[in-house]
Amino acid sequence: MKRQYLGDSKDSFKWDYHDFLVSRLGYPVLNVVLMLTPDDDTEHGNTDPESFPARPKIIRFCKRLKRTKDINLIKKLPDETGSQYKVILHKDSYITIQNRRRYFSGFSREQNQLLLIDPDTGFEPPKKSTEKHVLYSDIADILNQISQQSIISVFQHYRRRPFINDFSHIRERLNNEAYCNNVTAIYSEKVSLMFVLMSKSEDIIEKVRHINKKYLDNVRQRVISVI
Repeated sequence: MKRQYLGDSKDSFKWDYHDFLVSRLGYPVLNVVLMLTPDDDTEHGNTDPESFPARPKIIRFCKRLKRTKDINLIKKLPDETGSQYKVILHKDSYITIQNRRRYFSGFSREQNQLLLIDPDTGFEPPKKSTEKHVLYSDIADILNQISQQSIISVFQHYRRRPFINDFSHIRERLNNEAYCNNVTAIYSEKVSLMFVLMSKSEDIIEKVRHINKKYLDNVRQRVISVI
């Protein structure tokens, strides 16, 4: 995740959805794994937060993020929405090839939590991966550290194939390489973004599917789909 992306249209979907999900789950923690990378000279991140029909309080929150580019403001999300959970920023340093293993260490096994992994692009491609990608081995490492009821959500940018086909490929690789077959997803073609969610518990993923359908009904326009 680059600071230049803070407060864009994808952030509107990201924070609106994850605030809704963690609140409905009743979990005490939203743990955000930023996977920070340096800003670049592109125009990426310039989209209007109102391009996704999030709740007005989320739009206001994203506009503040866009204006300040302050990652610590993310911790204020539950204050903005009147929610009871706590936001933790797992790491606030840049991710590199050298520190990757350490970057994905130190997760709590003691509490149920929703972990949002926030790379620049999403899961590793079939060929070459970089610090912009989540590796399937990263997911395996995290699953070994967290509680049975915890959930991992991974940011996945559009990859020039229908989201439902991309999800099928991701789910297969998660099963084969991270030994995880409890997987679901929610996506918005409007902002070219999918979140892939997984847990060690089949019952928890069924609960997430149910909440996702509730979220679909809650969004003001029909701009999301669930798998």
